[in-house]
Amino acid sequence: MIIECKGLKKSYKDVKALDGLDLVIPKGMIYGLLGPNGAGKSTFINIVAGLVGADSGSLSVAGKRLPAESGKVKKLMGFVPQDLAIYDDLTAYENLAFFASLYGLSGKGKKEKVRNALEFVSLSDRMKDYPKNYSGGMKRRLNLACGIVHEPEIIFLDEPTVGIDPQSRNHIMESIKKLNKMGMTVVYTTHYMEEAETLCDRIGIIDHGRIIAEGTLAELQRTVSENELIFIEVHGDAGALAEDIGGLPGVISSEKEDGGILVNHTGGRGILEKIVAGASARRLDIRKIENRMPNLEDVFLAMTGRTLRD
Repeated sequence: MIIECKGLKKSYKDVKALDGLDLVIPKGMIYGLLGPNGAGKSTFINIVAGLVGADSGSLSVAGKRLPAESGKVKKLMGFVPQDLAIYDDLTAYENLAFFASLYGLSGKGKKEKVRNALEFVSLSDRMKDYPKNYSGGMKRRLNLACGIVHEPEIIFLDEPTVGIDPQSRNHIMESIKKLNKMGMTVVYTTHYMEEAETLCDRIGIIDHGRIIAEGTLAELQRTVSENELIFIEVHGDAGALAEDIGGLPGVISSEKEDGGILVNHTGGRGILEKIVAGASARRLDIRKIENRMPNLEDVFLAMTGRTLRD
């Protein structure tokens, strides 16, 4: 296992950011860490990075305990933050050379790794340009290159595709797959469920500072598929009907979604009749009712009662 933490706790005054977090991440995989805002993701990453200390609990990375061996651990890890960590007054090459120096690289070895990183993100032909002249997608690729220039064993990626065009997004996702095939362990946080579904070997859902569900996509889907999902396309005030349905016996959740309502329920008798009756009472037109296999968004909603961006 490349990351192991047990009983990790961290509080900020009266707020419990981590409340006994237990997490194990095997070496060599792409691990998705998903959670709503304030769930504890950033606190966990900051503790691993050595930016803040835990109040209690144990944490090790690649067999080295933190914080006692933090100096050794830092060289094994790379971080790609959501906020761009690049300097507009340095060229792309100079940005990478700066970050390589922070990890102790120098001389010929540093130059080689800088050029390798530029080539990896397809910026070799723009290495002498300043980031202020880059597109949003190019800046994200340079941000990624800065995190991997020292060729770490594990890389933390925090929302690496936010705010970029689809082509750049696909380029970054393909780059992540390549890094993983090269042997790098990836810890990936995102608000785009389809990215986690496509990329991640295993997924952990964190809420209120704890892991509340963990497994492969198929394993997580099975935790929800024991119940039943119904999508109701409705013309009219879907929000009001969703609230009505949420109060019915056997209904776990009822949420507005893309022109309709997604209902997660235990399969109790007469649920459809009650939904139709509720729609009729509100003079709403039901256009379609269909059973649905749960996706990751459905799993997340069932586990937390919230959408990922809440």
